Amino acid sequence: MKEQRKFLKAYRWDRFASEQTAQRQHLPPPPLQKPYPTQAELIDLVAPDDFQVGKTPLLEVIRSRKSHRAYTQASLSLEELSFLLWATQGIREVSPDGKYTKRTVPSGGARHSFETYLLVNRVERLAPGLYRYLPIEHKLLFLRPVDNLAEQVSAGCRDQKFVGNAAVVFVWTTLPYRAEWRYGLVAHKMIAMDAGHVCQNLYLACGAIGAGTCAVDAYNQDKMDALVGVDGEDEFVVYVAPVGKIE
Repeated sequence: MKEQRKFLKAYRWDRFASEQTAQRQHLPPPPLQKPYPTQAELIDLVAPDDFQVGKTPLLEVIRSRKSHRAYTQASLSLEELSFLLWATQGIREVSPDGKYTKRTVPSGGARHSFETYLLVNRVERLAPGLYRYLPIEHKLLFLRPVDNLAEQVSAGCRDQKFVGNAAVVFVWTTLPYRAEWRYGLVAHKMIAMDAGHVCQNLYLACGAIGAGTCAVDAYNQDKMDALVGVDGEDEFVVYVAPVGKIE
């Protein structure tokens, strides 16, 4: 047990100065987001400049922040979903050389190793199914319908039924090489920290629109990887968070 605790410590930085990372070998950086078919039909989201939601004072949101496991059957609006996506992975700036982005959440070295998948149950103007957020375009990519979505996502989260009752389930994957390219062995601790930044922004953004969420770490790795269609090696699920309207 004590051996495993080393992952949480900063000893790997002692080796970082001499580590031959991919960046130091002058290898090209990985793409800022996963590619998608050029002929794919993308779904427009509400632009951040047009948001009319999310105006609850931050002090009030922080005071009332808690995990919610009970959701009403109300749908999220497309604007509310747009706001949540922008709050958790929205891009404010792409560097002139296209090598990094500045987003609404911090990430070590601006590496932002995550992709955001959505299992949609009840969002206005969206058919149920699996989607991926494209932060550079601020659009959605529809991937496929999902049979028995509520049952599958609950099973993937170790039979936690409340997950399947949500209006939408956020599933974050990581592509570790995005961070490893610059930081090598240090990257993995940073990825774990970055996941917390993203999910906390989801909590605060939910509180600003009268919704609730609950961070889920207890999921079945193989089932959730399969559900969102990733290989489990170069990309895999690291965090899950159901979102729904609350009483």
